[in-house]
Amino acid sequence: MQREKPARKQVKPGQVEKAIPEQTGKEYNIWYNKWAGGDREDNYSNKVKSQTRCNIRKDSGWTRGDITGQRYCCLFFSRGCCPYGYECAYLHRLPLPSDTLPDSSLDCFARTKFSDYRDDMGGVGSFNRQNRTLYIGRIRETGPGSETEEAVIRHFKEWGQIEKVRVLQHRSVAFVTYVSELNAQFAKEAMACQSLDNDEILNVRWATEDPNPTSKVLEMQRLEDLGQKAIAEKMDERVLDAVRAVKALEDASRPEGEEAPEEEDELEYLLPEEILAEEGLKYFAEIRARQQQEGLRPAKAVAKPGGLALDYGSDDDEEDE
Repeated sequence: MQREKPARKQVKPGQVEKAIPEQTGKEYNIWYNKWAGGDREDNYSNKVKSQTRCNIRKDSGWTRGDITGQRYCCLFFSRGCCPYGYECAYLHRLPLPSDTLPDSSLDCFARTKFSDYRDDMGGVGSFNRQNRTLYIGRIRETGPGSETEEAVIRHFKEWGQIEKVRVLQHRSVAFVTYVSELNAQFAKEAMACQSLDNDEILNVRWATEDPNPTSKVLEMQRLEDLGQKAIAEKMDERVLDAVRAVKALEDASRPEGEEAPEEEDELEYLLPEEILAEEGLKYFAEIRARQQQEGLRPAKAVAKPGGLALDYGSDDDEEDE
């Protein structure tokens, strides 16, 4: 098996020029990353094209982060301007479909999300909604909608598997939905202030929630399926077998004619492995052995006369005497 190549150093230190934004207002808003109090002009009219761009095929590789067990990607790698390469403490690769982050309040670059989106739908995003769709604005259309859609797919599929693309022809707008939210986070940074085929400067933001009721139902069903799949993967088959055995004993001891209670959910999604571990298995085994012994034990034990025996009977027994 061929070993993965080390990550390439995308730029040399000091190669990227840090341009100071022109002051167009009285105060600089660090939340929106622009001047406030000036003319109400489009923020992207002052944007310049990015000096660098990530090339996944050439730039990806192992880094120090792979050795230390890092789970987050390098933000500057996604923008094509990381000078550290294999010495970087973060990952220099795309998020994988199997990747799960330890903290859902952080994005794939370990940046903290917020409870709500910014007014312009920029920034890191919100932890209250899983957003897999990007808004792509300022596309320069030079042909029919099919050509624009082909260009959008060609440039954005580099950052992960795409679920669907919608192009609003004659409005210079497109919506790209990824299969994974982590790939959408990566693509948002990788394509910010980049261009497609016509040297435009793209405006990449988070898309607002789809108002289509059908889309809302499908998204809710998708999240439920993901949750059930995650729980099923955490289950221990031994625990399931023990639960089934106890359930069989309960059904056998139920009087004839009594109906079993209805189960709302499948058994596989009721008992996670973290709740029932080795102690749970021992507990179920004890219950089973106890029920088997009770089936063979006499109804009441009688003390032998003349022996030193103590009979701890109930109040009903004393009254009968």
